[in-house]
Amino acid sequence: MLQPITTIPSRRSLEFGIYRDGDNNLDSIQEATLVQALRTSRSDPRIEFTVEDTTSLHGGDLHTDEYTIAGGSIGHVRRDETHPMSDERNLARFVARTLDNAETSGATQTWLDLVDHGGGDGGGLQTSDGRCMTMPDIAQAIADGVAIHSREHPEDAGRAVDGVVANQCLMDTLGFADALSHAGVKWLAASPETMLAPGAPSDVAHAIASHESDEKAMARAVVTDVMRTKYEAGFASFGPAAAFDVLDLDPAKIGSAENAILRFNDAAVAAGHVSSVRALLRQDVRAIDGMARFPGATADMPWRADRPAIAVYDAIAADGRLDPELRRDAQAASDAVGALVLAHRESDGFAAFGGTDYSDAAGPTIHAPVTRKQIDPWASRGISETDNAFYRTVHQDAFARGLA
Repeated sequence: MLQPITTIPSRRSLEFGIYRDGDNNLDSIQEATLVQALRTSRSDPRIEFTVEDTTSLHGGDLHTDEYTIAGGSIGHVRRDETHPMSDERNLARFVARTLDNAETSGATQTWLDLVDHGGGDGGGLQTSDGRCMTMPDIAQAIADGVAIHSREHPEDAGRAVDGVVANQCLMDTLGFADALSHAGVKWLAASPETMLAPGAPSDVAHAIASHESDEKAMARAVVTDVMRTKYEAGFASFGPAAAFDVLDLDPAKIGSAENAILRFNDAAVAAGHVSSVRALLRQDVRAIDGMARFPGATADMPWRADRPAIAVYDAIAADGRLDPELRRDAQAASDAVGALVLAHRESDGFAAFGGTDYSDAAGPTIHAPVTRKQIDPWASRGISETDNAFYRTVHQDAFARGLA
């Protein structure tokens, strides 16, 4: 598969970096993303893929392959000892290399596809000990990679990472969106729930390249591509996601969401000093199911408290038993989060999860526990959903403690 082929550089619309950490049980099945990339590049010459793939396939021992895919061919192949894929510095180097290739090919956009296990605000790019690379570290690595490219190529200093496809579970969160926005990323494509491997198809690169001047059309095309994809397993077929979004990470919109959620949280905490009001708020939040809705999910999974933010705020805004001003603050928070959602699609009966309903899973999740046990239940395992700037900025900790 990895035979070097020399390709002639041409001007591209999109440099699409695939960063695949296959040092786990997903190695074989998620290799499909690379086959998809090869097929996509064959039919769409506007796209070049920059790949870093840590795998035990094609050679037996765990190792890392680096190469490009363009025009249906693989080139610039380099095989190396295993790279530490969950290390911030390694991801930063990959980001810089992808941007270097984008400059060489004249690409007008650069996206990253992060392929591995994910843990929502607990992080992603699973480490060898089962923990996750933290969500703030992922965002910082992207920012560091942009800085490396800018420093080494001052003639191309304006180039940045435009979008991130989080081909990992549960990464459609307000915390991750906030961190990526502060790192200069414009768009996030992700699912709020666990995904079925191989997950989001690499074909989404075609949807992105085909709509580079219309972000809403791009977002709709990406979501459509993911949600209509079917994989075959024996005599059954399954889709990769029960819900999928593309979020607009414009700093002004992210700032508006931060301010609206902060205002609501402060108001809710103040109102919650009255036990009857606190009970109503807890009841409204509890009415919105958290993620990890799939059959077989264990009660201690942290994502039980990761609830669709818009649905949570809408439930409170619609509760006529609450003070009208608090309800208006909840509606403002819902509207501000809704403004981030460029496109979404959800299933009201995801067959792969036993017909589980995800019709309320429109937009990103927020960590909203209603019991003390739901606040960071896996913190002792090195997975924390609350140790991030967004959680602190919007006083989500105070809201969680007041509610739980």
